[in-house]
Amino acid sequence: MKKSKIAAIALASVMSVSAMAGCTKTPTPTTSAAGGGTGETTAAPAQVKEFSAFFAVPATTEINKDNEIQKIITEKIGAKCNETWLAGQQPSEAVGVFIASGEYPDFINGGDAMKALYEAGALIPWDDYIDKYPNIKEFFTPYEWSQFRQSDGKIYWMNPFENIYGQDKTTTQNGEAFWIQARVLEWAKYPKIETLDDYFKVLEDYNKANPTTHDGKKNIPYTMLCEGWRYFCIENAPQFLDGYPNDGSCMVDVNTKKIMDYNTTPTAKRYFKKLNEEYQKGIVDTGAFTQTYDEYISKLSTGVVLGMCDQWWDFAYTVNDVFKTQDTEKYGYNYIPLGLTIDKGMENQWYTSGGTLNVSSGIAITKNCKDIDGAFKFINDLLSQEIHDLRFWGVKDVDYKVDENGLFYRTEEMRKNAADPNYKTKHLCTYSYFPQWSGTSRDGKNAMMPAEQLSEFKDSLPEPVKKVFAAYGANTYIDLLHSVNKAGVWYPMYSYSNNMKTDTAGGTAWTKMGECKHAWLPKVVMSKDFDKTWNEYMKAYAECKPEDFVAEMQKELDKRIADYEKANAGK
Repeated sequence: MKKSKIAAIALASVMSVSAMAGCTKTPTPTTSAAGGGTGETTAAPAQVKEFSAFFAVPATTEINKDNEIQKIITEKIGAKCNETWLAGQQPSEAVGVFIASGEYPDFINGGDAMKALYEAGALIPWDDYIDKYPNIKEFFTPYEWSQFRQSDGKIYWMNPFENIYGQDKTTTQNGEAFWIQARVLEWAKYPKIETLDDYFKVLEDYNKANPTTHDGKKNIPYTMLCEGWRYFCIENAPQFLDGYPNDGSCMVDVNTKKIMDYNTTPTAKRYFKKLNEEYQKGIVDTGAFTQTYDEYISKLSTGVVLGMCDQWWDFAYTVNDVFKTQDTEKYGYNYIPLGLTIDKGMENQWYTSGGTLNVSSGIAITKNCKDIDGAFKFINDLLSQEIHDLRFWGVKDVDYKVDENGLFYRTEEMRKNAADPNYKTKHLCTYSYFPQWSGTSRDGKNAMMPAEQLSEFKDSLPEPVKKVFAAYGANTYIDLLHSVNKAGVWYPMYSYSNNMKTDTAGGTAWTKMGECKHAWLPKVVMSKDFDKTWNEYMKAYAECKPEDFVAEMQKELDKRIADYEKANAGK
């Protein structure tokens, strides 16, 4: 699942702040992003508007109140947003507090609880506003916008991620993979690793020969994150190992157009049996099933973990920054993605090109917002090229330079600054959960994101990773995966299942299936008698009535195919 980054809070009191239009200063002229996203410069409003936002994910970095780039953006567009994030709660719990109090911030992204906000009448419809704001309108095609419509036929949010402008410039596997440290591959002389068995063999062999890190810490050959919603790190690998893309909650047979349950396949049993075998050997981290997310990230950041299955966005932005700022990336601690399958000779779809349309959640504007047009204009302005560059590249000659050909690049000092938590807190302001483009800048030369600028990407790689790329003949992390893309027009199905609730038989089954897996999968991996425990797990799983979930997902699959065919009839 995607995904693509909140103040525990006396939520009701902190979040009762609604949009304030306080006059603070007269901003300078700026790009207003009117005129179809071309970025004309017009005068900004005389008063600075302040908005509030809540995002149902933990913050990776919370910026200072006097953040330098936020100030620049505010001066240019005449508005700013005070962001708060999830801490110590599940998204549904935090959203429940808002709904109970009736007090909402101006903007909200409730994650998996977006449907609850919609059903509570907390959100304003977008239909009368999209055409008024060109940068918002162009973010999706008419067909894509139509997929965000709720049961009343109206649109209430837009997903901010995985949208490509112009040419796709992806360099990183932002989604899921089995990851392995560069130092392991170098020691093993860059072998071909295709299957789960290959993967664990390399981890075992390396750890036997090299049991510690450069500074004597004992290696953890393989760990897993099982906390809360992040337990996808253990449970959904069977879909990938069977060669299917990340539909997240199921697999879809592209020939029969039928939903399949990856939890009960022969591959699922083989995968968990392999984890069980590795656990008995001492290769799998004994603390994996009780560790918190913070503990997991801490382990990875020390360099002791040789491998894991996870999504890049879930660990890399934090962990790689630690390696860079602590100068430990030279030891080969950075992680390399592998596109494993259960057997040799199979195609994999760990990476699906072209972006992903996740309609289950996104940025919404609430009924408490006192300046709805101002809120839409804020989103629109953040998508103008000038402001987008400030958000993700920073300030010219401070955070990046421009060469004689007009290409953006960074010096090594600039890269270290961009990785430094203190620098990010005081200087950088990405507005990370507001809509953003990947792909090509409107100038036709540069990438929207520094990590997608191929020259900058290559220059920023630590030496051990460069060696990996050279050994395997790759230019990007994507090249290393050798993925194909056969995802259908329905992809991804998790954008439906993410919002399933217990008001339907399928939703009830979905909830029970998750609870069952949370309870049983650690037992399955740790069991001294795998086959016995697996059979007990399958019996408990069957009692969840997964067939009800499959039936509801099949209806949604059929609907998506019919909607697409209708929208494209005659083309």
